[in-house]
Amino acid sequence: MHLSRGVPFLAATLVATALTWPTPAAGTADGHCARQDRVHVPGAAFQRSACLADLTTTGLAGTPYTDMADQAGLTARATRTPSGVPGVQIDGYFPDSSRFNATHGWQHDAQFVIRLPDHWNGGLVVTGAPGTRRQYATDTAISDRVIAQGYAYAATDKGNNGADFYRDGTRPGDAVAEWNARTTQLTRAAARAVAGRYGHAPRRTYMTGISNGGYLTRWQLENHPELYDGGVDWEGALWTADGPNLLTSLPAAVARTTGSARDADLYAVGFARGSEFLWPYHEKAYWGVTQKIYRAEFDPAYDPACPGPTAGTTTEQVLAPCAGDAVYDYAARPASVHRAVARVALTGRIGRPLITLHGDLDALLPEAADSDVYARMIDASGRGRLHRYYTVEGGTHVDGLYDTYPDRLRPILPCYRSAFDALVSWVERGTPPPADHAVSRPANGDVVDSCTLAGRAEAAR
Repeated sequence: MHLSRGVPFLAATLVATALTWPTPAAGTADGHCARQDRVHVPGAAFQRSACLADLTTTGLAGTPYTDMADQAGLTARATRTPSGVPGVQIDGYFPDSSRFNATHGWQHDAQFVIRLPDHWNGGLVVTGAPGTRRQYATDTAISDRVIAQGYAYAATDKGNNGADFYRDGTRPGDAVAEWNARTTQLTRAAARAVAGRYGHAPRRTYMTGISNGGYLTRWQLENHPELYDGGVDWEGALWTADGPNLLTSLPAAVARTTGSARDADLYAVGFARGSEFLWPYHEKAYWGVTQKIYRAEFDPAYDPACPGPTAGTTTEQVLAPCAGDAVYDYAARPASVHRAVARVALTGRIGRPLITLHGDLDALLPEAADSDVYARMIDASGRGRLHRYYTVEGGTHVDGLYDTYPDRLRPILPCYRSAFDALVSWVERGTPPPADHAVSRPANGDVVDSCTLAGRAEAAR
């Protein structure tokens, strides 16, 4: 199994950063890294500040200020990213009792990174780690471009991570509930840190994220719209108390892995026709581990011996499914399980503008059982005017798979960048984005770094 590209959802959680902190450069009084000494993160138990010549992955690769392994598979290899963005980086953690995150050798969760470019545009972008990853996971996908545009950037490890995240907390659902709390905590603290560096609070704050980070974006705009001006949701995970959710779609996939389900069973729970070529990979890398660790989080009484005290001691064990998950029936589980999911469930009642993107070939979070449903929830709540939804034809859950199937897939990242720009225009200039539509996969041209959100009618004008 090719971990550097093939298991992006989990692989990096098995590797800890073990690099020596270099001696950071000193800032200047009124230029590079100005006011660095005034930057404090309220509530942090520990923080470390560094004045750096380049806050992008180009400048940080191979240093402790990022973790390229934790980004594995999220972007296509040929993705172009900006570089040469000087500024201040703050690494640290908030008080927490769990110890899943070994980054920097801290063995401490609730870790965060905040980047403050010298040339600030007055905005702040906040995100949370996708999957079971950590705080540097979206450095290439999100941080590089937004800091080059002048935004301050803040990311959290969500307070627990790795394949054993479900062991955090005392009640079912506690670990995922902490994800939301840690994101809110970091947003508030980062705004204060920004004020310390630049002399005033952010004029605009945007929430965004991939997969679990997309879920966090949805939840924050529903529950804390006062903290944000808008958000971009890249294939956010959907949690609803009565389904659909991961625990209603993945059991069929696990059953197919064990030979007790047919392709038709996957279509019935939302998997797209045409995505079949991706299924063998997902059988090995995603379906089993995802089903068992989330089921252990919300329904620990079901098959408690699997995953047991840990999800496994080898990569193969961690990724393998539990046999009992092939017949898992979420609808038939006790009310307590549904109440645990309800604690973190989404409602669709967003309070700020939101743009959602989802690949039509997503073979982990099928769009029909996820973003299609969430868009209907938003409409049903009367908030449809605040939402735009774009299906990316040929997009799948991680852009790294484009390198294996360039003739069948397209990366979502360039469409995400266009969506972020469209959100900013919507919020700051009152220019509404195009209506909901499918973003067609072009027959030729640059799909790695180019994507227009204009629908066919708009593009023809």
